Amino acid sequence: ALRKARRQEQLVSKRLLREDTTAEERGQDGAEIVPDPLSEDEVLELLRGVQRGSEDRRRSLSRLRWALQNKDTQQKFVRLHGSIQTLIGLFTSSLADMQMEAARCLHELSHSNDPAVAEACLPVTSYLLTYLSGHSVEFTELCLYTLGNLVVESKAVRKQLLPQGIIPVLASCIQSPHEAVLEGLGYVLSQFLQAKEAPTEIIPLVLDSVLPQHMLRLVCSGLKAGTGAALEFAWCLHYIICSHTANTALLSLGALPALTSLLLDLASEIPQDAPEGLELLICPVLRCLSNLLAEETGCEVQIQDERLLIALFLILQCFLQQHPFIAQECLWLLNNLTADKPFFCSALFSLDLLPALLQLLPCSQMASVLVLTVLCNIAEKGPAYCQQLYQQPALPLLLPTLTLPDPEVVGQCLELLHLLFLHWPEAATDFVRQGGHRALEQHQSTPELQERARAL
Repeated sequence: ALRKARRQEQLVSKRLLREDTTAEERGQDGAEIVPDPLSEDEVLELLRGVQRGSEDRRRSLSRLRWALQNKDTQQKFVRLHGSIQTLIGLFTSSLADMQMEAARCLHELSHSNDPAVAEACLPVTSYLLTYLSGHSVEFTELCLYTLGNLVVESKAVRKQLLPQGIIPVLASCIQSPHEAVLEGLGYVLSQFLQAKEAPTEIIPLVLDSVLPQHMLRLVCSGLKAGTGAALEFAWCLHYIICSHTANTALLSLGALPALTSLLLDLASEIPQDAPEGLELLICPVLRCLSNLLAEETGCEVQIQDERLLIALFLILQCFLQQHPFIAQECLWLLNNLTADKPFFCSALFSLDLLPALLQLLPCSQMASVLVLTVLCNIAEKGPAYCQQLYQQPALPLLLPTLTLPDPEVVGQCLELLHLLFLHWPEAATDFVRQGGHRALEQHQSTPELQERARAL
């Protein structure tokens, strides 16, 4: 499910830490059993057991934590007067076992999809922040994922956490030596950065902190090892770059050469049998580079390295069949590399990579559009480039493309033909000789294509 969400860039998701489930909470096959909903009287009795302060309080708290795995029970619990305050009292107590069990109860509540449950947890947010420093790694991790879940569900929670100073607190957490803490931190931050208000209210605060440089460092040092924290921070960088407000700051930190070097390393170490999940490490790096190049004119000069093209085609070759969305990411980056300066256009010819690019034309609608766009970028560079395209030869592959029913693909093909005919007229003569004019005639009745088809 996470992999699918990563692909579709729908990454607002909740996470649940339940590694401590007991034997009686599991079925015969080892799967967790979701408890039946409790009546209001039963929930009240559990709450009273927690409040009484007897020796059985720990057991009552444990039973409550398990009961709160049921969504109906959660709603009944938060409606009870003093329920959240009781949990907060135990969460902030000096008894470590009570504190941990109360934290688990709050974590179960944070996983609810009911906004009313999330907002009932508002009073606990300041305490969650306080406990991010100190305590055990397990406790800190639990607090982070509870915060992350609450952030997903409620704008009210996000608006409360920002004045409480969550960004500086997260910035101090990023110095942690513990992978589990860093991954939890990445989760909280990624949920914040996907909020609608992130570009105006959250990202400026992040940029004013030490988070960006540490994220960049952790991504570049950790992605090759496949750590969860590095993956989380790679997506965080992607969200920051997509906001269009942070690129100058990230470029000044050396993001472009650092991410380029990382992509070269990742591509050079892809095994023949790429393990499942490797595509998730590569995807955010491709997107970060693409978006940085798209936003900043002239920054391609900083990465005039032919090896980047070789890396892209290695990744294409490796993931095209199993994970075609990665091919689209590679082609989008190739489009941005070839859009302005001729360096990478020339390198495609000198490295003899054009045949491999042309082979991608029939892969998918999106691949076709992107391949044709890259070819247009090359053709725009003038007669010498159009001559090389003509000699490859590209025309025989373009003729079948013209017969496709997709107006976007055909439109991009017409644009490429226009550039070829303009800069290398011999291509027009050959096109007619191969019967291409008949393919153009069939588009003269398509409203969005007829003017360009008639002009050609």
